[in-house]
Amino acid sequence: MKPKNRRIFILCCFLLVFSGMRAQSFAIKTNLLYWGTLTPNVSIEAKLSKQFTTDLQAAYNPFTLQDGKKLKFWLAQPELRYWFCDAFEGHFLGVHLHAAQFYAVPKDKVYDGYLAGGGLTYGYNWILSPRWNLEALIGVGYAHLWYKEYPNIDCIKCHEDKTKDYIGPTKVALTVSYIF
Repeated sequence: MKPKNRRIFILCCFLLVFSGMRAQSFAIKTNLLYWGTLTPNVSIEAKLSKQFTTDLQAAYNPFTLQDGKKLKFWLAQPELRYWFCDAFEGHFLGVHLHAAQFYAVPKDKVYDGYLAGGGLTYGYNWILSPRWNLEALIGVGYAHLWYKEYPNIDCIKCHEDKTKDYIGPTKVALTVSYIF
């Protein structure tokens, strides 16, 4: 497919998905805790029914920290939420997945790899005004990591393949939302 045709196809798909949305059925959000670590992020949440929404969060950190330390990554976390009252209001439970690619240089080692997993989320959403909300949530779950570990020197061939399984907090957010 030609690039121009591909763009038109994507635009048509976007319009089809979002054309049926009514008032207060779509939110754009950002996690303030990620901004505290200088990680740009955005989340889009769409209302599926009176009590169900779907949320897709994306974050990307391309920065190098002081003293050559690095924590570069991209992250995607889709989630299905059940609201006890109405969507975008009060308590909710969610089921989330997560996938990421990371490159970390904390001190004298380099960690270059991926993670994937999922978990459960609990949160609460406060209505600040007809269009603005504040949301707090925590998620716990599982992540499987597979990565290369090597010394922080010019010897990429010196790597060791490793895996790790993690169980614990997988999602924490203090989010500001604008609802359409």
